[in-house]
Amino acid sequence: MNRTRTLAFAALILAPNVVSGQSVARLISEPAQLRVMAGASVPMTVRAVDAAGNTVDVPLRIVAPREGLRVVNGRVHGLAAGEYRVIVSSVPEGDGQPLVLNVPVVVDWPAVTSVEVTTQDVELFTGSRLAHSVIARHADGSTRPYPEARWSSSNPDVATVDAFGNVRAVAPGRVTVTATVQGISGARTHSVTPSPIVAIEVRGGSERVRTGDVQNFTATPLDGVGRPVEGAAVSWSYIYQPDDSIAAPAGPAQIMDGRMVADVPGVYTAVASAGGASGDYSFRVVPRDVVRTVEVVGQGREERVFSTDFWIWEGVDGRDYALTGSKFGDGISFVWDVTDPTNIVKTDSISVDARTTNDVKVSPDGRYGAISREGASNRRNGVVVLDLADPAHPVVASTFEGNGVTGGVHNMFATDDHLFVLAGGDKYVILDMSDIYDPRYVSEYNHPDSRVHDVWVHDGLAYSAEWGTGVVVVDVGNGRWGGSIEAPVFVTSFPLTTGSTHAVFPYYQESTGRFLLVVGDERVQRRGLAWEGSGPDHRMKYDPETGRGGYPRATSGYIQIVDFTDPMAPVQLARYEVSEYGTHNMWVEDDILYQAYYEGGVRMVDLSGDLMGNLYTQGREMAVFKAHDPTGYIPNSPGAWSVMPYKGNIFFSDINSGMWAVQMSPATRPIS
Repeated sequence: MNRTRTLAFAALILAPNVVSGQSVARLISEPAQLRVMAGASVPMTVRAVDAAGNTVDVPLRIVAPREGLRVVNGRVHGLAAGEYRVIVSSVPEGDGQPLVLNVPVVVDWPAVTSVEVTTQDVELFTGSRLAHSVIARHADGSTRPYPEARWSSSNPDVATVDAFGNVRAVAPGRVTVTATVQGISGARTHSVTPSPIVAIEVRGGSERVRTGDVQNFTATPLDGVGRPVEGAAVSWSYIYQPDDSIAAPAGPAQIMDGRMVADVPGVYTAVASAGGASGDYSFRVVPRDVVRTVEVVGQGREERVFSTDFWIWEGVDGRDYALTGSKFGDGISFVWDVTDPTNIVKTDSISVDARTTNDVKVSPDGRYGAISREGASNRRNGVVVLDLADPAHPVVASTFEGNGVTGGVHNMFATDDHLFVLAGGDKYVILDMSDIYDPRYVSEYNHPDSRVHDVWVHDGLAYSAEWGTGVVVVDVGNGRWGGSIEAPVFVTSFPLTTGSTHAVFPYYQESTGRFLLVVGDERVQRRGLAWEGSGPDHRMKYDPETGRGGYPRATSGYIQIVDFTDPMAPVQLARYEVSEYGTHNMWVEDDILYQAYYEGGVRMVDLSGDLMGNLYTQGREMAVFKAHDPTGYIPNSPGAWSVMPYKGNIFFSDINSGMWAVQMSPATRPIS
């Protein structure tokens, strides 16, 4: 921690803080620091005390890094090994400053109890290279991420193995390859046979492609009379020749099992090797050339509160409207007429008992709307349902506070007949919306030992984003797995790379016939980067005199694209990662990813065709727009929250400046 940030914390901790008429001098954690095993938990008690050391009864907010810790009912649960901080802050009244306490937590991995060596089920011919990996398990059956193994060969004269598990067959014979992790070993035995391969035929590529286009090669090993050799271990590599005098980047392309994608222009050669023989295929890569300009169509300015989620719909009167929420806005939401995007007009405001109305949704038929509530004065949060018979001036139809949603509603998903409501980040509750003046509880789904942040329903399947658990799929009416809206049935779950699964968007890609899940991370930190952000000051109200407080937040993370055509065998295809920015909400339509990327602005990305690698480095970005508003809540500070393409325009909400409408030009395809 640098000196500036230490002083900022000290000032907050030592300054008196009056909450509910009581003077709070500091916060105390018992113990002052913690150590816990991943998969286990330890108790932690936090108290607010006055200058004399007496305990003061005030509300406290406790947060922890989602990827490593979870704090529930006075216990800190370890999720992944590392060094973390639990951050405790008081909740002041009015414009008072919170007290902040950092509690260091070290999470250790449990001991490894078993090691399994895995590889392809192929023939190991002399001259071949075969990659091996390890699965290291703990006593509870959980696996160690990225275990560090020590590799050895029982007979290097038959086959050698390097420090990364790559085995090279040298001569005929039997050999055992062993991997050891923390003193626990696993092994795999091979019989190396003489190689019959004299040539390799590589097919399937195109001679000229664009950056980001995926080439799918096949390699056929051949014997001395030209017959295919079955079951050979094939290794893939590539050669790169720049097409100009500029030095090539360190990693201009990726190749894996015959699938190859190039990030930069040039001439590439895909090389397949097996049994001492090789074959290759050369091709040219040209720039993708999809960049477009962005034109501002209109803005619905809101500089008094932080704007959060929004939803656009066609009202029953035939005009187009948008509903926006707010963060730390004392329960205010706004209604906008966006029929003419060049003249966005605020038609009404809706005030509810809440500190934050983070999420807003509207049913596809435009019959009802919903506003989520967090931080209600009576701590009974829940969801507020709106009657949209007069879309410009909605009225509150009802409030649902039962079945656990009193703990706070952060996100929702609306269909014509049902509303999926996240309850305290623990589960989602399904409501029957036949009578919006009397919503009825139908059912719920709570995935074990998991925290949920987002849910999206498509074709009777609910896809929920559940942080470290990843994506959870539940049958809520599809029926293939026996589920219904009254009795949801778990289908499958799929963990993602970063463990920060925040949002999910299902998308059918017509060009490939694949069903994709576009999954977004949210990491409210930049740990490990040279610039880790501006610290906790963003949680404070912005002070124009000191420049402290407010957004943008320190964020990181990226979009991951998963082939979910077979829910039981999902495959991670590609990602979209912009360095030093963090993703938030997104939309996909007509093979374009519309991505709200916080301080990275709103970004449009080409998702056409097969996908592999990092779409950002491949020139697939079509346009970027950052909402610099000199009169914003924080002046000239972009913070894109959500985005929706709608009737030829791209609408998005910006944390500091309200709602915007922009267009990409020239447009080569319509946006419905």
